[in-house]
Amino acid sequence: MPIDRRDFLKLSGMTALASSLPSMGYAADRQALAVTPDAKADAALTIGTGLVEVASGRIISTTTYNGQFPGPLLRFKAGQKVIVDIRNDTDTSEQLHWHGQFVPADIDGAAEERTPYIPAHGMRREIFVPAPSGLRFYHTHLRAGSDLSRGQYNGQVGAIYIEPKADAGSYDREVFLVLKEFEPFFSQGGDMAQDFLAPKDVDPALKAIGETAMKASLAKGMPHGYEVGYRVFTINGKMLGHGEPIRVKHGERVLFHVINGSATEIRSLALPGHTFKVLALDGNPVPTPAQVPVLWLGTAERVSAIVAMDRPGVWVLGDLSDDDRGNGMGIVIEYAGTKGKPRWEKPPASRWDYRTFGKPDRHVSEPDEVIEMTFAKDNAADHGFNRWTVNGTAYDMHTMPVTRKLSLGRRYRLRLHNTTDDIHPIHLHRNSFELTRIAGQATAGVIKDVALLGGYQSMDLDFTADQPGLTLFHCHSQLHMDYGFMVLFDCA
Repeated sequence: MPIDRRDFLKLSGMTALASSLPSMGYAADRQALAVTPDAKADAALTIGTGLVEVASGRIISTTTYNGQFPGPLLRFKAGQKVIVDIRNDTDTSEQLHWHGQFVPADIDGAAEERTPYIPAHGMRREIFVPAPSGLRFYHTHLRAGSDLSRGQYNGQVGAIYIEPKADAGSYDREVFLVLKEFEPFFSQGGDMAQDFLAPKDVDPALKAIGETAMKASLAKGMPHGYEVGYRVFTINGKMLGHGEPIRVKHGERVLFHVINGSATEIRSLALPGHTFKVLALDGNPVPTPAQVPVLWLGTAERVSAIVAMDRPGVWVLGDLSDDDRGNGMGIVIEYAGTKGKPRWEKPPASRWDYRTFGKPDRHVSEPDEVIEMTFAKDNAADHGFNRWTVNGTAYDMHTMPVTRKLSLGRRYRLRLHNTTDDIHPIHLHRNSFELTRIAGQATAGVIKDVALLGGYQSMDLDFTADQPGLTLFHCHSQLHMDYGFMVLFDCA
């Protein structure tokens, strides 16, 4: 049964997006969240060491939720209070971030927002009302620095689906996919191709700033700053060819919910001979669902897309990179009644363009205030690691200062300028934003909480500051956020 636009909007509970940028706020009545001490938890998560068998005979020891990877799928009901007990069986304190949800700062799971830690060998009970509906996820939010066993380099990732009060979905089935790499290592150079985004135009002034700074650094004899590579690539914790295939029937319409759970990598995903009808980005319905041959997801981005199963065979659903796919980043799609070796075919050339899914004729109101931010890289400036700055300042992870105060209810436009050739997955906690300009091109209607900012490009993100308290804004690459790429807002 096909799913139409009306059904999916009901499913995601976001019908207001079609006409205007709504107030995204949620402020829970703390008295309404009170429970008795013996109240039963709706979900329980235990942080501890777990073994992930990524392939036959290849087992990785890492930190997980409930001893498994991915962590258990949590299904909540929009507007219905939940109790989650989080136990920490490790020797270090932890944070669990409810990525993409509108929760108070003391629940959100970020030390910068003053969320209390989950103590080592201790437990924390969290009570909140899940919002908004759609695909969200949960993950650790610790600083890793040079320790590749901490933070998002380990296995602390799990999917959340927040269902609306009335589910009107009409697809045949849904499949959740978590993309994740293991066995990280430091390298210098070897970045992935950065030419998949549209618009592709770069700002000559931004490029000149970045290239001048890099040339000056190299002229002083500085090496290129450290990057992170990986030896093992998985979907749902299994390397390509290991684990069970996704078994489908000819004529089925499968709704894939895809999460990029990587610490640092941008991921692509293609299924030969098939296309993806993108219905939602970061859990939020798009104004214009569109067919694309390839999905691209920055770190922490999510895509919900329908695939019509209309080309029987045994196929590889995998990354465009031959190396990454060959090292595991794929999963087998097997039609009923078919056998044989899984096939891979290169998809047609395309670019990933958020504007494809927008509503260009929608009027975008002028913001109350524009906040200019310029992002820069100090090559290898911090013990061989790149130092990242916002308006010339690297965030101090020790003092965790408030960077800027916001006024509650005021509408802001974050105008972002990237003076580096890196693509940055920009994330705003506890809020969603609307994309209103990309590389000089106007757009509207796409609501997200992570967006890819292209190298030497600018981007405008609009949001209403209706979440009181501290709100973190940062690049979602673990390597970048750990070395200065953060801003902390305080909304009152």
